[in-house]
Amino acid sequence: MAFSRACFAALLVAASFCAPADAEEPKLFQFALQNGLSVLVIPDHRAPIATQILFYRVGATDDPPGTSGLAHFFEHMMFRGTPAVPADQFARTVARNGGEDNAFTTQDYTAFYEQIAKDRLRLVMGLDADRMVNLDLSDANVRTERNVVLEERRMRIDNDPQALLREQMDAALHLSHPYGRPVIGWPDEVRRIGRIEAQSYYSRHYAPNNALLVVAGDVLPDQVRLDAEATYGKVPARELVPRADYAQPARLGETHLTLYHEELKLPLFMRLYRVPSYTEAKPGEAETLDVLAQLLGGDATSALYRQLVMTRKLASDAGASYAGYTRDAGEFEVYAVPRPGVRMDVIEQAIDSILKQYAMTAPNPADMERAKAQLVAGAVYQRDNQLDLASAYGQALAIGLTVDDVRQWPNRIRAVTRTQIREAAERDVIKREAVTGFLLPGKAP
Repeated sequence: MAFSRACFAALLVAASFCAPADAEEPKLFQFALQNGLSVLVIPDHRAPIATQILFYRVGATDDPPGTSGLAHFFEHMMFRGTPAVPADQFARTVARNGGEDNAFTTQDYTAFYEQIAKDRLRLVMGLDADRMVNLDLSDANVRTERNVVLEERRMRIDNDPQALLREQMDAALHLSHPYGRPVIGWPDEVRRIGRIEAQSYYSRHYAPNNALLVVAGDVLPDQVRLDAEATYGKVPARELVPRADYAQPARLGETHLTLYHEELKLPLFMRLYRVPSYTEAKPGEAETLDVLAQLLGGDATSALYRQLVMTRKLASDAGASYAGYTRDAGEFEVYAVPRPGVRMDVIEQAIDSILKQYAMTAPNPADMERAKAQLVAGAVYQRDNQLDLASAYGQALAIGLTVDDVRQWPNRIRAVTRTQIREAAERDVIKREAVTGFLLPGKAP
């Protein structure tokens, strides 16, 4: 497909809390079909279009041992066709009816979406229902798509020094937890995927009782129910394999990792902390990490950028982010691009000094209010995009959160205090839970 699925996944992560503006919350409708399919309807009558996203509660974490990348591989396989809609006719049919479609895989779920005129909604529901149960898993299709995935990995990971560093750092950060395996898979394990592995995975996970359908747009809930029953309702439920509940091994000390790459032009400092996610944090804790990331490195007014780039001239770029929309542990990231001649240890010491300030002293009140206002404004602006709106609610439900968690997020951000910021910096952003990576030009010594 023309639009990169990997890029779309990144877009959704950035938009994962696109909660509606306080004064304009849409009325939501939730129901379930007899076969176990959960449905959420979000009426949005501003344009005569509809967006449907089908979330399967299976992601890279559910890849069997020794076969990493299977969830992502299946994202691709779902476009290989069925007897009724062979080869690439799924995408062609959607395009012929004026719509667009795509898919993305995360550690925790796999999702497929279509945007189309509202009177074509039942059409795309039927297409998705068909491939939920009738997918062509022939040896030829499996072999072809396996090669496509390996080529994607070569382009997006193997040829990208930053992606390679991040992959190695995730593996070191999460120890034996599946979050340490890349979503796209280790290449030698992807090569093991055959028809038998594909059929077993499909039978175990691709079922209506393991899925969530989110429909947003110019629709009526009763009509969506009728359309869903006429299409998805025909697919029988399957016996599911319970998802494994993985322990998160204790980290006993900080890890340093240095990666050299001969084609690299600019060095990079990166540090990942294992921190609580929205699903496992105490009330307000995850929201505090979101505000802390914005204070530290959300934009050009943030502490890392001001001090490292503008004041001390040590870096050409610097920032921070928090990825907490996961079933298990989240990640807190800080990074910097050193200016020519600036040593990595100097960058590391400068970043440690800034982080220590936040752990010892509550942030400036004006900075605090600006960071919270930026986060809330970004969420409200995302409300205007129908796809982002549907994605926010779907992702929350897919990892075990609720509709209210999405609705109340702006208010919870506003409620974060300066004391909570200092406590989070002291409690959660700690070296024992971190992997520090240096990416350097040249050959390894």
